[in-house]
Amino acid sequence: MAPAGKLTKTRNIGIIAHIDAGKTTVTERVLFYSGRVHKMGEVHDGEATMDWMLEEKERGITITSAVTACEWRGHAINIIDTPGHVDFTIEVERALRVLDGAIGVFCAVGGVEPQSETVWHQADRYKVPKIAFINKLDRVGADFFRAAQMIRDRLGSIPLILQLPMGLEDRFKGIIDLVKMKAILWEEETLGIEYNEGPIPPEFMEDASRYRDLLLETLADKNDLIMDKYLSEEDIEVQEIKQAIRETTINLELVPVFCGMALRNRGIQPLLDGIVDYLPSPVDIPPVVGNIPSTGEETTRAAEAKGPFSALAFKVMMDQGRKMTYVRVYSGSIKTGGLVYNPGKGINEKLARLLKMHSNKRERIDQASAGDIVAAMGLKLTTTGDTVCTKDQPILLEPIEINEPVISVAVEPKKVQDQEKLMDSLNKLSDEDPTFKFRIDEETGQTIISGMGELHLEIIVGRLKREFLVDTNQGKPQVVYRETVTQSVEHEEVFQRELAGQQHFAGVRIQVSPMPRGKANRFVDQCEDPNLKEEFLDAIKQGISEAETSGVLMGYPVIDVQTAILNVQIKETSDEMAFKIAAAMAFKNACDKAAPLLLEPIMKAEVLVPEEYMGEVISDLNTRQGKIEQITNKGQVQVLTASVPLSKMFGYSTSLRSVSQGRGTFSMQFSHYDKA
Repeated sequence: MAPAGKLTKTRNIGIIAHIDAGKTTVTERVLFYSGRVHKMGEVHDGEATMDWMLEEKERGITITSAVTACEWRGHAINIIDTPGHVDFTIEVERALRVLDGAIGVFCAVGGVEPQSETVWHQADRYKVPKIAFINKLDRVGADFFRAAQMIRDRLGSIPLILQLPMGLEDRFKGIIDLVKMKAILWEEETLGIEYNEGPIPPEFMEDASRYRDLLLETLADKNDLIMDKYLSEEDIEVQEIKQAIRETTINLELVPVFCGMALRNRGIQPLLDGIVDYLPSPVDIPPVVGNIPSTGEETTRAAEAKGPFSALAFKVMMDQGRKMTYVRVYSGSIKTGGLVYNPGKGINEKLARLLKMHSNKRERIDQASAGDIVAAMGLKLTTTGDTVCTKDQPILLEPIEINEPVISVAVEPKKVQDQEKLMDSLNKLSDEDPTFKFRIDEETGQTIISGMGELHLEIIVGRLKREFLVDTNQGKPQVVYRETVTQSVEHEEVFQRELAGQQHFAGVRIQVSPMPRGKANRFVDQCEDPNLKEEFLDAIKQGISEAETSGVLMGYPVIDVQTAILNVQIKETSDEMAFKIAAAMAFKNACDKAAPLLLEPIMKAEVLVPEEYMGEVISDLNTRQGKIEQITNKGQVQVLTASVPLSKMFGYSTSLRSVSQGRGTFSMQFSHYDKA
C-alpha cells in the first residue's frame, strides 16, 4: 500500500500551450535536469524523447500526448506533454481530465495565442490549478510584461509574477527570484546543470523591489497572515510566502508566472521547484465525484491507497497490435493479475500487466495505487472515458467530453486484397482516438473517414501506411453537413402490413418543429391515449432517433428538431416493430413537408498577420464568405477573428502564405452549424 507520504509527494501535471510555444522542449529539459534522461533531445533534430512517433519526428510537432515520470527534491512528478495543434484537441482534453495541475507555456513574442486560450479554458473547465512559464525570452521582440498582461486580459486569470528576466533578447542572462530576492545565473559550459544564486545586480534592484512589493500586495489581498505582516511592516519568511502562493494557486485564485528560455537551458530548475512548491498533490484537490451505477446517487472517492479502487481510462493505444490502456488511479490500489469492473459496460476485465511509462518506453510494475498514472494491458473492451473500479463498490466517474468530427475524406486501399486489413486498422485507430470516426457509405460503398481537420486525417493516412502497411488512395476532403427543419408541421402515418403470415398495425401522429441552433434534438410525449404502453412509446422513440441519423435532403444527420408525439392508433395486431416503423416513416415525411434546410459547419478562425497585409487577408476571407468579427492589435501583428464556412477553408494555409509572404499564421476550430 502507498503511504500517505507518497501521495503528498506526487505531482500529476500536464504541459499545455499553443503550437510552437516550446512545450516539448520544456519537457525535455525537465527530464534532463531531473536525471531521467542523460541527453537532451531537440525537437528540430527529430530527437525529442516525448515526440517518439515517426510523424512527430518528421513534422517537429506533438501529435499524441506522451506520459513520463521523473523525480525532483524527493517528489515523484508524472508529466503529460500534450499537442498544441487544434486538430488534436482530444489529446489535451483527456490529459486535463486526469491531471491535478498544469503548466501553461507561452512564447514571450506571441504571448497568449489562440490555441493557448482554448487549452487554458479546457483546464478551467476541469478546475485544474496552473502555473505559467514565459519561454523564448531570447527571441527578437520578446516582451515578458506584455505576455504576463495578456494572461490577465485574454485568459481572465490573475498573474502573480514570481520571477523577472535580467535583460531580454540577446541580452537575456538570467532571472531574478522575487520570493527569495536573489539573482540566478546559469553556467553555459555545463548545459545549464550548474547555476548560482547571488545578490541582485544594482541595475535591476529598482524593478525587483517594485515587483516584490506588488507580489506581497497581491498575496496580502488573499491571505490574512501576509496581510497582517505586510501592514505592520514585519519581515515575512520565504516559507510563509511560498505557503500563501501554494494556497492561492490550488484555490484557482492566482497563476504564478515563471520565465526562462528552455532551448538555451535557462529557467527550468526553478520551474521544477515551482511544480513541487505550488502545484497540488492528489491529496490537495477535492475528491473525485461520480455516481453509483444502480441508483444514480452522487458519491465521491478520496485520494487514499486504502479505499475502494477506482480509476479512469483516459487513453487507448495500439502497441504492436495489442491494446494498451492508460489509466489514472483515483483511489485504492490494484495488483497485476487483479480483476477490475467496468460499470459502464457491466463487465469484468483482468489486468494482465501494469506498466510505468516513459514516453514509449516502459517498466513493469506489480501494483498501482491512488495518484498513479499507469498503462494497463488486458483491458480488451475498456475505451477512452470508461471507469474501472471494484464490483462490490462500483462508481461511474464523469466521462471525457469528445468533439464531433467536422471533415471527411473517402479512402480505399490501393490493393483490393487489403480491404479487410484497412477495416481492421481503422477500427484500431478509432479505438485510440475518439475524435476519429469511419463508416461505409451505403449508397456509394465508399469508406469515409472523418476527423477534426486536414492535418488530423493526413496523419491517420500516414499511420495506415506506416504502422499498418495499408497503402490508400484518398478522395477530396468533404465537409460533414447536417440537416434541420424550418417550419412546424404535423403528420400522421399508418403502418399496416402482413409479414411472415402475421398482421402488424400502428398509427402515429407527430409534430416536428425547429429548435434554436445548438440545442440538439428533443422528444416530447404529448399523447393522452391511456392505451399507449411504455414499450410502444419506447419503440416510437427508437424509430424517431434512428430516422434522425439521416435526413431527407442529402442523408445527413438531422439536428435541432423537436418531435412531439400527439396521438396513436392501436389495434390487437399492434406491436413494437410496427410502431418503430410508423414513427420513422412519420418523421421522414414530416421533415419533408417542414421546409428542410442544409446546415454546414462554421469555423472560428483566428489569423495573425502583420499590418501591411491586412487588406489582402480581409478580401481573401470575404471571398470565402467569412464574416470578420473582431480585429485586435497585438504589438507588431494584427489578430483577425472571423467565422467562415469550413467548406471554404480547404487549402487556406497555402493561400494565406501567398498573400502574406509567408508571415501570416492561422488556427481554426469548430464553432457551430449554420445555414449552408
